[in-house]
Amino acid sequence: MSLYLKQIEQLVALQLVDDEILGITSELDEAPKEVEALQERFDALESQRNRFLEKIDHLKAQEKRINSEIENDSLKVKKSKSKLMLVGNTKEYHAMMREMDNLEKLNRLREEEKNALAEELSRQEMAVSDMDERYSILKEDLEEKKTSLKQRVDEANKVLEKLDKKRNEAGKEVPTPILSRYEFIRSRLENPVIVAVKEQVCNGCHIAIPPQSYIELQKGHQILSCPNCQRLIYWSEHFMSEADRAEAEA
Repeated sequence: MSLYLKQIEQLVALQLVDDEILGITSELDEAPKEVEALQERFDALESQRNRFLEKIDHLKAQEKRINSEIENDSLKVKKSKSKLMLVGNTKEYHAMMREMDNLEKLNRLREEEKNALAEELSRQEMAVSDMDERYSILKEDLEEKKTSLKQRVDEANKVLEKLDKKRNEAGKEVPTPILSRYEFIRSRLENPVIVAVKEQVCNGCHIAIPPQSYIELQKGHQILSCPNCQRLIYWSEHFMSEADRAEAEA
C-alpha cells in the first residue's frame, strides 16, 4: 500500500473515533434536557400545590379564629342570661337583652361564615388530594431520571476518556502537516472532515468536483480538498475490494 493510501486510511480511522466522540458529546448535551423539562413540570406542579396548601392553612386559621369568637360570645350570652334574673330595673334588663341579641346575631353570621369556610376548605383539600398522586409520581420519576442521568453521564465520560486516548494514538499515525489540515477543517465544518468521492461527486457537499481535480484525485499522489466544501477527499475506488470492483465493472 502506498504512503498516500496509508495516510488516507489513518485519517478515516481518526474520523471514526471523532464520530464516536461526537455522538457521545451530543448525547451528553441532550440528556440533561429531558431532566430539565421534567424538573420544570415538577416545579410548576409543586408551586401550584404549595399555593393550595397555603390557602388551606389560611382557611384553617380563619376557621380557628371564628370558632374562638363564637365560643367566647356564646359564653358571654350564657353569663348574661345567668345575670338577667338579678337585674334591678327595666332599663338595665332591656340593655342586657339587646346585648345578648346582638351577640347571638353576630354568632349566626359567624356560623354562616364558618360554613362557607368549611366548603371552601373542602374544595381546596380535594384539589390537593387530586394533585398528590400526580405530584408523587412526578417526584419519583424525577428522582429516577436524575439518578439515571448521573449514571449515563458518568459512563459517557469514562467512554470519552478512552476515546480521547484512542484519538491521541490514532493522531500519532498521521503526519503533523496533514493532521493540522484535518484539525483546521474539523474546527470550521460539521462532520465529516474526510469523505469519499464517487463518480466525481463529493460525499460531503454532494457537488461534482472539477474534472481536473478528479483526475488528480484518481492518481492518488497527494491528499486533496474538495474545491466546494474544503473537506479532505479520496477516490472511493482506491478502497474497493476486488469483489466490489468486479461487481462495478460487470
